Amino acid sequence: MKDQGRSREILMDVAVDVAAGALIGAGIYNFALYGDFPVAGFTGIAVILFHLTGLPIGAGTLLLNVPVAFLCFRFLGKGFFLKSVRSMLIVSALTDWVAPLFPVYSGERILAAVCTGVLCGIGYALIFLRGSSTGGQDFISLSLQKWKPHMALGTIMMILDGAVILLGSLLVFRDMDGLICGGIVTWLLAGIVNQVLYGSGRGRLMLVITEKGGSIAEMVGQKFHRGTTILEGKGGYSGLDKEVVVCACGRKEIHGLKQMVRQMDPEAFTIILESGEVMGEGFQK
Repeated sequence: MKDQGRSREILMDVAVDVAAGALIGAGIYNFALYGDFPVAGFTGIAVILFHLTGLPIGAGTLLLNVPVAFLCFRFLGKGFFLKSVRSMLIVSALTDWVAPLFPVYSGERILAAVCTGVLCGIGYALIFLRGSSTGGQDFISLSLQKWKPHMALGTIMMILDGAVILLGSLLVFRDMDGLICGGIVTWLLAGIVNQVLYGSGRGRLMLVITEKGGSIAEMVGQKFHRGTTILEGKGGYSGLDKEVVVCACGRKEIHGLKQMVRQMDPEAFTIILESGEVMGEGFQK
């Protein structure tokens, strides 16, 4: 039974890699390559090499990835490394062998940039959801972040992406429109990846500092069917005992919750925070 479950997991990983590879390959080959604008990451360097030497994009990406993958192996662990190698091979093969079978987009440059960002963003997000990556800059970013934990991963990726796009603009494309399109692709790709990975689990966190914590918590459960947690608090200035009602809720519920708290305790101090991801009963598992 355990072996069957493992086999299904591997088949699912491969199926997702194939679907993601088709999206990424189409975004790069059928839109970005002939749109004449740079893209970020090792794929962006491979596009530069294609224009300068004619080396196929998938092969160029794989060629760049191999030494980096082995150099970063000890930072990332065996399981993640092996899954990423499989994803790299599938994506590279589909970019060179499958994407050329489909027609190339030759319309507006800005629309090509939008399509590249959307297709690649969805493709990369699918791979990340399966606990894998396409190597290259992902390996470098994750390794640098582990080596320098105080550096934000987003900052590292932004610096590397900007460097590749600038390099492509200087060496190959040499126009401001291409540079702008490259920036649009990077922005769209990052936004879509974040939305796919975290968007479905986003919500709000409401903190209510009140003297009527029990009544408010009871009403939240009855009217909105949300669980709450009551913490003991104390006013820093007044020294009075307070209760802090903590409630995770959906975006559509927050207005009704605020109105309810205002009616039950006009003196309550309410804080509403954006929650990047909420997991548990009533939200994603």
